[in-house]
Amino acid sequence: VLAGAGPATEDALADFGLHLGVAFQIIDDALDYRADAKQMGKNAGDDLAEGKVTLPLIHALQHCDDSQGQLLRNAIEDGTREHFGRIHSIIETLDSLAYTSRRAQDHADAARQALEVLPPSNYRTALANLADFSVSRTF
Repeated sequence: VLAGAGPATEDALADFGLHLGVAFQIIDDALDYRADAKQMGKNAGDDLAEGKVTLPLIHALQHCDDSQGQLLRNAIEDGTREHFGRIHSIIETLDSLAYTSRRAQDHADAARQALEVLPPSNYRTALANLADFSVSRTF
């Protein structure tokens, strides 16, 4: 129980947390293809090298041609950054990062919407700002 909050508040905050977490993770997945290693604290392509199939890859796999798909699948299976430049180019060409950013924004919007049942306050504003930050961050 959240400091005596009623079920509507608990549900709103649970929805907020769910959507905030998804938005944050989706942006993290996109940053693996476009972030600076010094900013992120990890190398671009680490997720790919670990065989993680993230939303940018899923979108690319759904919209690529056969040869692109083979390259993507091989990179996932091999766990290598060997062809990261080509893979990054495919993801950019297919607008997979833009798609990923839109999905993250959808979740950030849903997180903000969940807060609407709460009374206006500095806390609600801070949470809404956190949702905005989750999709605008570059690290």
